[in-house]
Amino acid sequence: MFSTPASHRRLAAVGTDLPPGTAPDGSRGQILSESLRLFAEQGYGAASIRDIASRVGIKGASLYSHYPSKAHVLAELVRIGHEEHFRRMRDALLAAQPDVQVQLAAVVRAHVCAHAEYPMLAVVSNSELHALPEEFATPLLAIRRQSETLMLDVIQRGVNLGVFKVPDIQLAMTAIGAMGLRVAHWYTPDSGKTPEQIADTYALFAARLLGVTA
Repeated sequence: MFSTPASHRRLAAVGTDLPPGTAPDGSRGQILSESLRLFAEQGYGAASIRDIASRVGIKGASLYSHYPSKAHVLAELVRIGHEEHFRRMRDALLAAQPDVQVQLAAVVRAHVCAHAEYPMLAVVSNSELHALPEEFATPLLAIRRQSETLMLDVIQRGVNLGVFKVPDIQLAMTAIGAMGLRVAHWYTPDSGKTPEQIADTYALFAARLLGVTA
């Protein structure tokens, strides 16, 4: 099996940072932060309400006054993660030059940086979405499709212009996306590279995957 920098843990990251302005104040924010750590390190199914409450320093029953269920906590974290990811990709594309290669690099960089800068959030958002009931998952999957469509449209434009050459556009988008997803599992600030350096290299990988050789 191929591997990235070694760790016996589910992921290398230890920080529970959330994007600025997304975490509520007080106990609600603490619940999100501690839940994020537990869900990322142990998995959603293995973390109990009692575990979360103990980490926050409150009684299990008190947690329900902030979130009606554990699923509500996970749904909030997944929403934050997916919205942050889409916002970064959208903003990067809007700020990029019209050249389709520049646009590809911009969205790939945004995709990778989101996973490197908020790795725990990325792991939970991507790996635990399946655990949510359908009524919670459906709107979150819609946000994910927006991100996928954004990258897919860039690739399609490049193919239409003859700049990109790839036998299957959907699979190309999936492969590029998967490269970025794995960054969240192994990246830490002491890995020897910055998120920007990793993002630049992955943008080059994506261009090569799409047949750009210059």
